[in-house]
Amino acid sequence: MSSRDQILQRLRQRRGGPLPTPEQDFSPLQRPPWTLDEKLARFRAAMEPVHGEIHDCRDRDWVVELAALLEAREVTTLLVGNGPAPLATLSSSAAGLPELMVYDEPVDNWKTHLFSQVDAGLTTTRGGIAETGSLILWPGAEEPRLISLVPPVHIALLNASELYGTLAEAMAGQNWSSGMPTNALLISGPSKTADIEQTLAYGVHGPRELIVLVIS
Repeated sequence: MSSRDQILQRLRQRRGGPLPTPEQDFSPLQRPPWTLDEKLARFRAAMEPVHGEIHDCRDRDWVVELAALLEAREVTTLLVGNGPAPLATLSSSAAGLPELMVYDEPVDNWKTHLFSQVDAGLTTTRGGIAETGSLILWPGAEEPRLISLVPPVHIALLNASELYGTLAEAMAGQNWSSGMPTNALLISGPSKTADIEQTLAYGVHGPRELIVLVIS
């Protein structure tokens, strides 16, 4: 008799009746109703240890903050999407921003610009998750995925009012079940990878810096 048959025989001869069926509960873990300040604190505590940089801004002051951050990094070109936000705000600003490049052509026409001329990319977000320190991005035709993937620096705009406690809260609050894009992203820090010795390297498969402007 093989080892397999012996095990099966012991299982068949087991005394004490049939094995109980384990309870199956696939409902998400419930978190307490955090206040906005608590969610912001948790978001920061989760993202900053993995090299995410967070700045608190007010209304249109985010443009001034953005200009200062880009100047400190000697950024000369900033890539944005072709939708109304945030392009309209940036185009009407005189805050000393670098040259704006608008992603308004097919990707085949953008390869040279993306990989050799763009210093930073600016995107909006659909919200954030406080529990994991993650940004929610839904790339589309107006704001393609490559804006947040290729440039060395990714700047993301996050409205504080769109910060959720958990992913389940975000999915329910934004009614994701009514329709989702082909590519929904959760970004929890800059691109990083590690070798067999677990030595981290940043910027290998994407941006080496992630800057989040939290707008209240």
